[in-house]
Amino acid sequence: MVQTKAANAYLSRGVSPTKDDVHRAICGEPEGLLPGAFCKLTADPAGDPAYCAAMHADGAGTKSALAYLYYKETGDVSVFRGVAQDAVVMNLDDLACVGAVDGFLFSNTIGRNAHRVDGGVLRQIIDGYREFAETLAGYGIRLTLCGGETADVGDLVGTIIVDSTVFVRFPLARAVNCANIRPGDVIVGLASDGRAVYEREPNSGIGSNGLTAARHILLNRAYADKYPETFSPTIEAGQVYCGPYAVTDPLPQTKGQTSPPTTVGRALLSPTRTYLPILKAALDDHFPRIHGIIHCTGGGQVKCKGFGRGLHYIKDALFAPPAIFAAIRSAGGLPADELYQIFNMGHRMEVYCDPAAAGDIIAIAGQFGVAAKVVGRVERNMDEISAVTDNGNKVTIAHAGGEVTFDF
Repeated sequence: MVQTKAANAYLSRGVSPTKDDVHRAICGEPEGLLPGAFCKLTADPAGDPAYCAAMHADGAGTKSALAYLYYKETGDVSVFRGVAQDAVVMNLDDLACVGAVDGFLFSNTIGRNAHRVDGGVLRQIIDGYREFAETLAGYGIRLTLCGGETADVGDLVGTIIVDSTVFVRFPLARAVNCANIRPGDVIVGLASDGRAVYEREPNSGIGSNGLTAARHILLNRAYADKYPETFSPTIEAGQVYCGPYAVTDPLPQTKGQTSPPTTVGRALLSPTRTYLPILKAALDDHFPRIHGIIHCTGGGQVKCKGFGRGLHYIKDALFAPPAIFAAIRSAGGLPADELYQIFNMGHRMEVYCDPAAAGDIIAIAGQFGVAAKVVGRVERNMDEISAVTDNGNKVTIAHAGGEVTFDF
């Protein structure tokens, strides 16, 4: 099966998994020191030619609106600490893909509707930043909290949005460039679920991508009436909170699931896992043999398609999808091609490396309590570039129900 269009489950709710219009808008902008890198690298502002720098902005996305809904339903304001972690990790783990693993400066940006979100919520977010920084420090990763901005923008924001910006400088000789991904590389996937040694509880694996689709597919219609501030009025009524579950309902477990039962709401709000401790150790030991690192965020398992040239990414040994994704598929009736384009489906970080390094990287992940394995490989794309895409890449994903190739 060949997939030729973006996922409708996302587009129908006002979100693009591929962001083609964004890419068109920035086309022609300078690509930085290393064209093809996962994040833009610039010259060191301190003027050292041996160093490079990166500044990255991201956030928790619509997960913050879900946290608001969960808090209103349960009274549990602590879920906003997880949202703070989401906003940090979505920056740090992108930066890790270019080889930045230490010495980060962090600034937060919070936009809220002050009529609905009070200082108690803000306190939880700020505490969440501090606690996460302390966790990273225990693994030799310095994250300096530099303050930020809280804006009361009720005219623009129905509930709250939690964003942040991270700056880092590091030796240019240690930079990772995804333009170096090549035929013959294997793809080591780092699992998104389970419990890492630096996590307080088992992770559902959802991360901070696809939450607009996930919450509307899983949660029931009652929330549309109770919390109209949590969704856009531009979404068709039939696409809003059309699922079977309340946030306090147990998450259906897949056969053989070993983690303790959790609720649908807690699974959706599971804090985004960082892979920084693993990647720091892997780069220390195997930097020359690691040719690229890709964070499977926007675009899910098809994210890799935007990197390198003339490549065929083949993922034919993926992890079994965690319970949260099985529930989304069951409730939404989504085809596999949409699921793999929206969600990470079981691993959220990929290391592209020489096959000889794969075993050691998998072992390093295991030391941190994170499952890892070779999920696929890279081959040369034998199709004509003009007949496929500008960079001539395509992605083939094998799953339990068959196989799909993305070449749009």
